Amino acid sequence: MLDVSKTDERYKVLFEPVKIGPVIAPNRFYAVPHAMGHSPLMRNGSHAMRATKAEGGWGTVCMQLAEIDPTSDICDLPIETFWDEGDVREHRVLTDRLREIGSLSAIEIAHTGIRGRGMGTGMPVWGPSNLPCLKPQVPVQSKAMDKADIKALRQSFRAAVRRAKQAGYDIVYIYAAHDASILWHFLSPAYNHRSDEYGGSFENRLRLMREVLEETVEEAAGEMAVAVRLAVHEVGGRGKITHDGEGRDVVEALADLPDLWDVNIATWPHDSGTARFDNEGWQEEFTSFVKQVTSKPVVGVGRFTSPDTMVSQIKRGVLDLIGGARPSIADPYLPNKIREGRIEDIRECIGCNICVSSDAFSIPLNCTQNPTISQEWKRGWHPENVPHAKVKKNGLVVGSGPAGLECALVLARAGHHVTVAEKAGELGGRSLSESRLFGLGSWARVSDYRLYQLRQMSNVDLFANSDLNAESVAEMGADHTFIATGSHWLKNGLGSTHFEAIKGFEENALSVDEIIKSAKPEGPIVIYDDEHYYMGNVIAAHFAQLRHDVTLVTPQPYIAGWMGYTLEQPRVNKQMLELGVKVVPNAVASHHDGSALHLSDANTGALLAPVAGTLVPVGLRAPNLELWQALDGLENKTLIGDAVAPGIIQSAVFSGHKAARTFLNRGVEPAMKRERGVLY
Repeated sequence: MLDVSKTDERYKVLFEPVKIGPVIAPNRFYAVPHAMGHSPLMRNGSHAMRATKAEGGWGTVCMQLAEIDPTSDICDLPIETFWDEGDVREHRVLTDRLREIGSLSAIEIAHTGIRGRGMGTGMPVWGPSNLPCLKPQVPVQSKAMDKADIKALRQSFRAAVRRAKQAGYDIVYIYAAHDASILWHFLSPAYNHRSDEYGGSFENRLRLMREVLEETVEEAAGEMAVAVRLAVHEVGGRGKITHDGEGRDVVEALADLPDLWDVNIATWPHDSGTARFDNEGWQEEFTSFVKQVTSKPVVGVGRFTSPDTMVSQIKRGVLDLIGGARPSIADPYLPNKIREGRIEDIRECIGCNICVSSDAFSIPLNCTQNPTISQEWKRGWHPENVPHAKVKKNGLVVGSGPAGLECALVLARAGHHVTVAEKAGELGGRSLSESRLFGLGSWARVSDYRLYQLRQMSNVDLFANSDLNAESVAEMGADHTFIATGSHWLKNGLGSTHFEAIKGFEENALSVDEIIKSAKPEGPIVIYDDEHYYMGNVIAAHFAQLRHDVTLVTPQPYIAGWMGYTLEQPRVNKQMLELGVKVVPNAVASHHDGSALHLSDANTGALLAPVAGTLVPVGLRAPNLELWQALDGLENKTLIGDAVAPGIIQSAVFSGHKAARTFLNRGVEPAMKRERGVLY
């Protein structure tokens, strides 16, 4: 039994066991399946990440989508394979480890259907109909499956269920969500154009899913629980599945057949909405009906970080289990912190989807809040524990942005005395200042979490309004100095497509820093975005909702290119339209004449109409190196964060963490283990 003696009475319901068919979850915290950027050749990292969640109190821990056979080949993404007996042994290592810790294990077996590519195996993509694969710009079409293909698919599902049993999983999933499952493709009228018994009517389109589920239950034979993961509402999708229509019909038709319903919405950009667009628990509107339809337990997600919200979901009969993907990445120890009465210590997900972008970019997960994710095995980093210093030293951190605060926190947890000196009048750096822009309020959690932790420690001194120079740094007499002075936005037009300054920009523009900190321009605003992440469109939205006439110009064919990886790009486009922002793509700036920005077409070179208004270039940033250069003669110093190379907040946090770990390791950067394949 879990020790709940320190648990707030309000939250004890979260630590009640839940029966899921033949198994019992030790609590209501359920780390749902999520992509992790680890390929099947990187199982050490994958297992360590999941084991850390189990140690942190997640009562059920799930493996990501696992392809059932080579016909489900998504190839350019690091998805798990569960093709044959050769995969069983590695998965058994994970399930044994989770069981030893005390958590249930689950695997989401799936066939990706027309989300597949087939390029790695040379096999045709399978789907209910002959359609393009669901990856824009990939010249692949699906084969409309015949009866022999459907029979083979069902046999593959059966075999995968048997392998899941051999691998020791407690729960096996049937997956029909996120627009990435062949069962979903058969179910959706947008993809299923068949006229046989597997197409047309709702019952016919449901047939394959029903058959696979019934056969999964038969194969599980009461030794494993069977879960269904279903998108009960297709928000902004192509089909007609809604929570009060066919989504409800599916649950009603199969209500008590599985042991667990894992419910969410489609498509993935809506299911994994960022904090900029969706609040905590936003999926309740679409999923709350499920418990009214089935007697089986229900798990759902909503970027839950507040225990009060979690309890509300349970007590109001919305969910039985609190699902977490991104919250379990940001803080693998979230359940234990609630159980131990340490609510203030939760490292809350900020909903930025840097984790999603990592997987979409085919690399192991990164997280803005948790720099140890994916480093558990690779570098031996733990999200909560830091090696304790045998000899206490004095560390000076100059700058209180994401890098400086993370570095200070790691050093302080190791037992060193840390002084943080900040030039500005408030602590927090860019995470705090950017959080004041429209839609970025959750960014403040980066500084809030770290400042709260540091303020509880007697070995930490925090000073704002402390503009240190080389002489004052030397007077501090620190054993080691960490320079986290950040960077500043340039306003000369340098950007990802402009490697030279643009005439007239420097003298006629306001920088991003000026806009964020103090400038209040009047009249029209012209943003020249040559960075292609969030800043340009966030500033556009910020001033548009303040009733400014805003024009967003970019030399690229579309705005916010990188945000395709964070799943936000389509929603950013929609937001710009709704706020009345005029978007001008494929427009290259030639110069600013003091009254207007002059442009030409990126493809033809033809002149475009000049655009007048306060100019705000969003391009490159330059490191703030004045203090670092003035300390040229000082030994025992380290440059960190944006002062090394300007990047995203996640990069700054990681830089600060790694620098502190290196200092704790006597100045030697911790060794990084590599995953290695097996030679046959």
